[in-house]
Amino acid sequence: MPTESIPALLEKALAAREPLFDSRHETAFRLFNGFSEGQPHLSLDLYAGTVIFHDYAPDESTGRALVREAADFIQKHPLFAGWLRAGIAKYRSSSSPAERRGALLFGGKPDRKVREHGIWYAVDLTMNRDASLYLDTRPLRKWLIENMRGKSVLNTFAYTGSFGVAALAGGAARVVQMDLNRQFLNLAKDSYSLNGFPIHKSDFIAQDFFPAVSRFKHAGETFDCVLIDPPFFSSTTRGRVDQEHENARLVNKVRPLINDGGTLIAINNALYVSGREYMQTLETLCADGYLKIRDLMPVPGDFVGYQTVGKPITDPAPFNHSTKIAILDVRRK
Repeated sequence: MPTESIPALLEKALAAREPLFDSRHETAFRLFNGFSEGQPHLSLDLYAGTVIFHDYAPDESTGRALVREAADFIQKHPLFAGWLRAGIAKYRSSSSPAERRGALLFGGKPDRKVREHGIWYAVDLTMNRDASLYLDTRPLRKWLIENMRGKSVLNTFAYTGSFGVAALAGGAARVVQMDLNRQFLNLAKDSYSLNGFPIHKSDFIAQDFFPAVSRFKHAGETFDCVLIDPPFFSSTTRGRVDQEHENARLVNKVRPLINDGGTLIAINNALYVSGREYMQTLETLCADGYLKIRDLMPVPGDFVGYQTVGKPITDPAPFNHSTKIAILDVRRK
């Protein structure tokens, strides 16, 4: 159990992250990771001038008390003076879908865009239980900006398309965004508009992963880079996605779509899959010599947490977090 008060824990967290605050207050990062910094029922994220309070408490009364205490501290803290616009609480154990998506705690309208590595990303902070832009994959977006010039990119399970936006910002020749949920892809289009990128409707595919991949395969269409960042678990009439048990199957589905000399970016964020287990899966996939692990990408320190208290549920090593990102080189037969 936590031994320090919420104000004491948050003060330490803010002191560690103070260099991340930008003068225009446009950026996004994790303010407090309670899982590793002393209060496992609470995490805080900053999106421009809006703070998200994530309540993970098993009962509503405990969670709401934690959120109220944290919100009071943040509103009074001098780091936020004069520019904090809104606070939103996401109560994970609430019976209300609206509260699970996010309830306004204070302030006015939440921010609708953030700026990262010079690129704008549209956000809808109460669209679902997540906040529409994952902060743990910030280094991957930077990598895409730096490495996708002139490349063709397929972003599967695209969610709100941030990887594709980063690839386009880096000069990608073509980006195809694919997700089952059209609402998510519409937010990706908003990000395109914010950055002045042209919107080609045919490159936004609102379709189940399995038939969409099969269609590309049958058409003989290939890409220089394919990203696969599936949800932990989902099941449709067309197939099942299961990050805990079927990583290799998903990777093998997209391998035929990658050009010789191309890149596969594979992400697993299953908390109960250890880093060693995921590495074993990747190493097995690489055994035939047509895939090779180029790099493992760490999650940024603000998201992991700067003060480690206790042990994670599973050991993420050789990764630094349960979000496990691997970049692989691809050869074709």
